[in-house]
Amino acid sequence: MLGLYTRVLANYPITTQALSTGTLFGTGDLIAQFFIDNKATAESSGWDKTRTTRMVVFGAGFAGPVLHHWYKFLDRRIRLATPVQSLIGRVAIDQIFFAPCFIASFFVGQGLLAGEYRETIQARLNKGYLGALKSNYMVWPAVQCANFWLVPLQHRLMVVNTFALGWNTYLSHVNQTTRASVELSKK
Repeated sequence: MLGLYTRVLANYPITTQALSTGTLFGTGDLIAQFFIDNKATAESSGWDKTRTTRMVVFGAGFAGPVLHHWYKFLDRRIRLATPVQSLIGRVAIDQIFFAPCFIASFFVGQGLLAGEYRETIQARLNKGYLGALKSNYMVWPAVQCANFWLVPLQHRLMVVNTFALGWNTYLSHVNQTTRASVELSKK
């Protein structure tokens, strides 16, 4: 299976990474809906298909391509005196610059895909962004250290996507709870 993935990845890198990222964003949302948000019901109406679609579209249309290029950029441009210094530099740049922007992009992207107005998106950012960023710093620096040190460039996004299954579940849950909180405060 890994051999097939590697061959497809070599021939269609952005498409492969976009589709795998979109799939795992959608899967994370399904886990959030059915196991965290307690959306599991006897009938199929418990599944918010539109919400899952927004996650898939964000993952495939934005996260996959952006992360593909980001990891390539880090690998090519952050080359310091030693491999350990390069590793620390890549993780630092990833977490100081990229992570805050990516998390904000997630909330904004989900809001835009849901047709929300700027004020609503800003309110949701105000409620969910800082907590999500703090949670990011508890998980991702260690994951990225291992990823940048042990994993070849072409497989880094898949490794991140695998770990991100839990992270995407968390982001989907935070996104939904901030949406519900903002809607309640409008009433």
